[in-house]
Amino acid sequence: MSQSNRKRHQYPRGALALMRGVYKYTIPETRNALNEWRAQAEAIPDEELRTQALASIRDKQFHCEGGTVYALADLPNRHILIPLIVSYQTISDYLDNLCDRSTSMDPDDFRLLHQSMLDAVDPEAVPVNYYALREEQDDGGYLRNLVTTCQELTRQLPGYASAKRQIQDLAGLYTDLQVYKHIKPELRETALLEWWSEHRHRTPQFRWNEFAAATGSTLGVFMLFLAASDEQLTEEQAVSIHTAYFPHVCALHIMLDYLIDQGEDRIEGDLNFCNYYENVETMLDRIAFIVEMARSDVQKIPGTAFHRMIIEGLIAIYLSDPKVSEQQEVRDVSKRLMKNSPITRVFFFIFSRWIRKHM
Repeated sequence: MSQSNRKRHQYPRGALALMRGVYKYTIPETRNALNEWRAQAEAIPDEELRTQALASIRDKQFHCEGGTVYALADLPNRHILIPLIVSYQTISDYLDNLCDRSTSMDPDDFRLLHQSMLDAVDPEAVPVNYYALREEQDDGGYLRNLVTTCQELTRQLPGYASAKRQIQDLAGLYTDLQVYKHIKPELRETALLEWWSEHRHRTPQFRWNEFAAATGSTLGVFMLFLAASDEQLTEEQAVSIHTAYFPHVCALHIMLDYLIDQGEDRIEGDLNFCNYYENVETMLDRIAFIVEMARSDVQKIPGTAFHRMIIEGLIAIYLSDPKVSEQQEVRDVSKRLMKNSPITRVFFFIFSRWIRKHM
């Protein structure tokens, strides 16, 4: 990237510097932003919408706390980046709750709800009634406010025009996934396979479940938000960032999430992309392959050491989750993924366990 970009994006140097930044800046400011959305959620008139909005903030706060790590590379613009990442992730978590525990199984309803995520990353889009195809309607303006907040913040990113197309591509894939994974259980797999057949040329090294997992991550969008804080960002640079994150970094993020949620999803009857491997050995080999590909991909963009820390942090955070110890199979996979780990991964693993006990 340009000399200007290298000066602007001051990536944290080392794991300790990153953790200092997380505690000094991103966690406190993320929680402040979430508190504002929580206050709005509490005022939602419709009981079901209010319940799901509050549950998504309560149960998925760590998604926002993880995402805002990207703001550490441009602290002078964190007043834009942190509320933008929090607002966008809050839409994602809220809609995931609404669709997971939905009173509807209508794919058109799910697509209209997720139009809000496409509108949120298009500063020119005009918000619509995203609830038009469902029974629950009155959220007191909650979802529209989330969308317009994202739009206002993207307008303040000087390089957004160069990143917009790549962000829209990822948001579009994310929307498709959310529609297909939430429809009637007997229709899900067929719909996902048909969708994959349209896109498989983009990720020929992937199985269908791995491609689907890659589309479910918001990390690529967050990295592009950060890139767009540089006024000299070019479209070519935005393409290289998109390529570095999608599919491997994004797939790793979601496969780890599904790995630790297998027991929970079995009980709830929810789709889990880790259940489509022939055996545990194959699953382990595929996740290990995705880790190596992700580590290789981020070498091609500035801030490689930072992106490698993101990868090691993802592995550590998910594998240190208490859910791992409750599932024998997952515990075995975790031990093997942690074997011969780089020191950074071990550091984040120990730190993540400490955080869970003390925060």
